[in-house]
Amino acid sequence: KDEEEAEEIGKSVSHGDHVETFSTSREQQQEDHRAKRSHQCPHCEEIFPILSKLKIHLKIHTGKNMYFCTDCGKKFTTSKAMTVHQRVHTGEKPYSCSDCGNSFSRLGDLKIHERIHSGEKPYSCSNCVKCFTTSGKLKVHQRTHTGEKPYSCSECRASFSQLSHLKQHERIHTGEKPYSCSDCRKSFSQSSHLKQHERIHTGEKSYSCSDCGKCFITSSELKVHQRTHTGEKPYFCSDCRVSFSQLGNLKQHERIHTGEKPYSCSDCGANFSQPCNLKNHERIHTGEKPYSCSDCRKSFSQMGHLKRHQSIHKGE
Repeated sequence: KDEEEAEEIGKSVSHGDHVETFSTSREQQQEDHRAKRSHQCPHCEEIFPILSKLKIHLKIHTGKNMYFCTDCGKKFTTSKAMTVHQRVHTGEKPYSCSDCGNSFSRLGDLKIHERIHSGEKPYSCSNCVKCFTTSGKLKVHQRTHTGEKPYSCSECRASFSQLSHLKQHERIHTGEKPYSCSDCRKSFSQSSHLKQHERIHTGEKSYSCSDCGKCFITSSELKVHQRTHTGEKPYFCSDCRVSFSQLGNLKQHERIHTGEKPYSCSDCGANFSQPCNLKNHERIHTGEKPYSCSDCRKSFSQMGHLKRHQSIHKGE
């Protein structure tokens, strides 16, 4: 039957119809049989193992006998593809995981999910033998070896290996912050930043120091803290070679050399190299004195002034 259909498609070419195939003669069809009955699309040169799949594919080019979604008007080449799509609108998820009960709209998605439970990772990298649950994850990983970054920002031309990374980056330009804290309504451009922030409200400190047991909200805070034990100071001043455990401390130090004073007082315009110095200065205007002596209750605007005062009581 496939032979007859192929011959018919071949005939339609000679009559100038839109539906085409490269099988234009009986001799060519016999050659196709020897080549495992492969069928090639004349429009885009994609190859199909059976003729019925080619016929479905041709609808993309001809636009004939397409199936339309009544909800959104999207077109599909098969009724099955349209049925799967319509679950987006109905919310139907007929495929359930027997291990955890999660449900899915497509059987393929369930199969991929089940690998979480089975541990199956059928896609392996030929460069480092790392394995993945999906071909898509393998493809993204392979870019770490090839250096390929196919996604570019239209604003600044920065390029990325993953589309999700580009989307995150674009929020720098748009200012979009789609992730909001339910406690204080503060917004964030990334979900990971929101999760870190939420720990302020919950008090959760998931990262603990193996040396002293102190706990931290983020892994980066723990990493910085651990340098108090190791003595590591990876940030060097290029002018005087003084080293620091934190990048922020280096940035503040460099202002000694550059003379930069980026923090300005809104009352008198005085400039400062560090935000803490500005805060101390602003107390001149506000009259705030947050540091109190426990012996006589006298209060001071700066901690240093309180310490000098306390020496009076100690007889120093």
